[in-house]
Amino acid sequence: MLKEQRYVTTPIYYVNDRPHIGHVYTTTLCDVYARSMRHLNHDVFFLTGTDEHGVKVEQSAIKKGVSPQELADIHSAEFRSIMGKFELTNDEFIRTTDSEHTKQVQAFVKTLLDSGDVYLGTFEGWYDEGQEEYHTETSARELDYTSPINGKPLIRSSEKNYYFKLSAYQDKIAELFENNPTFVRPESRRNEMLGRLKEDLLDVPISRTNFSWGIPLPTDEEHVIYVWIDALFNYITALGLGDTSSDIFAKRKKYWPASYHIIGKEILWFHSVIWPAVLMSLDLPLPKCVFAHSFWISEGKKMSKSMGNFIDLELIDSYVDKYSMDAWRYYIVTQGPLGSSDADFVAENFQDLYNAHLVNTVGNCTSRVTAMLGKYFDGVVQTESQNGKRITFDGFDWPTTCESAIGAWSLHMEAFALDKAIESAMCLIREVDLFINETAPFKLAKDETKTAELGAILYQCLEVLRIASILLDPVIPSKMNEFRTAISAQTINDTFSETIAWGGIKNGSTVEKVALFPRVS
Repeated sequence: MLKEQRYVTTPIYYVNDRPHIGHVYTTTLCDVYARSMRHLNHDVFFLTGTDEHGVKVEQSAIKKGVSPQELADIHSAEFRSIMGKFELTNDEFIRTTDSEHTKQVQAFVKTLLDSGDVYLGTFEGWYDEGQEEYHTETSARELDYTSPINGKPLIRSSEKNYYFKLSAYQDKIAELFENNPTFVRPESRRNEMLGRLKEDLLDVPISRTNFSWGIPLPTDEEHVIYVWIDALFNYITALGLGDTSSDIFAKRKKYWPASYHIIGKEILWFHSVIWPAVLMSLDLPLPKCVFAHSFWISEGKKMSKSMGNFIDLELIDSYVDKYSMDAWRYYIVTQGPLGSSDADFVAENFQDLYNAHLVNTVGNCTSRVTAMLGKYFDGVVQTESQNGKRITFDGFDWPTTCESAIGAWSLHMEAFALDKAIESAMCLIREVDLFINETAPFKLAKDETKTAELGAILYQCLEVLRIASILLDPVIPSKMNEFRTAISAQTINDTFSETIAWGGIKNGSTVEKVALFPRVS
């Protein structure tokens, strides 16, 4: 299979606050996608990082009595720490204070200035300090002059800034949405943007003068590059696209355009309208898809520290300690707000799903099969053939069933339908349970004339579970590796089609009983 490039990004996370479930969720989604694409033998680049400039960082640093750089260093380190803590396989962690990023942002902005798409003008309107976003009078009135994100009042503002001519790209952005119906997903998010695009696009500021913590405008150092413009460029500065003579560019230029920008729904306008327009002005290819997931709420209510339902790293650690890291990953990926609706994190639901999916399905099935092999054949895998002919069972064509599941898994993963991909693997395990119930190997074990048939049943059960373990590996990697080690299965190698093909388990290999997901109260 010819290797293809896959480039997946998280938003870069703002260092004005500590990491929480939203940051962990988005990054884990990208991690599952990246792992699956690597299994499919694609050439993957997975980017995350921190957004460190802006007035909020400057103000927070002043309150804490430290420099903005010191505050950024502390909080960026916290975000970087979650990469190892949550077994995330990012290829790069970018910081907007990196010198390479700074240099390239200035180069890109200089190109925008030279193109005529940027001019000096005056803004008068309303400003959302929390989002660092501008609103016109009409937009502010529709929002009742409050931030749609944190509910705080918008601030009346008048500023002289450099502006990007977003209005000049109205027709091109409309054409982008019309010709590429999957450019923004899910569909409900695309419809929201189409609704906003019915209004005339207004030019957007790319500089600020009311703070100093940022990248200076290359032609006017009284102005600092607007934090949102600075941040958006991270997706291409990480690849060196702003410095074509660099080693970074030589190694990474092949990854652009991005396969997926994975973001939260609150920043979709910046990513699906402003960012493409900037790229058009720079004559660079556009990302293939901007996927905007919804929010986590907690116990039926919006998360709030004051209400005590905020899911921070300490609370996440308690779930990991009790259930395992793989259980945490499985829950947030399968139950999270990947679609158009917010997802409710409920402690009781976590326990129920852990028991139903991981203990009773994955754990119980793998334990049953490995235990029967130990009991009936001293842990030695038997052949599924007799007299040179494969033994089959009515209603179960396992090679075909597995091939179908693998195909569905691949298509869903490519389409970032991660929950559906995982379900295709879980269905295989449920089919094994059904197969055991219908063939009743525990009964055949009592009849010495049925030894070959018994061995074939257990071989086929184990082989299906091996294949399912590869499909589940991107979401629960530690437990699936533990299982494959226990059954003496080969590691997932560079030839995915060979690794996952039927017949990977060799007769005569040894198996140890496993207990992957213990029941917890």
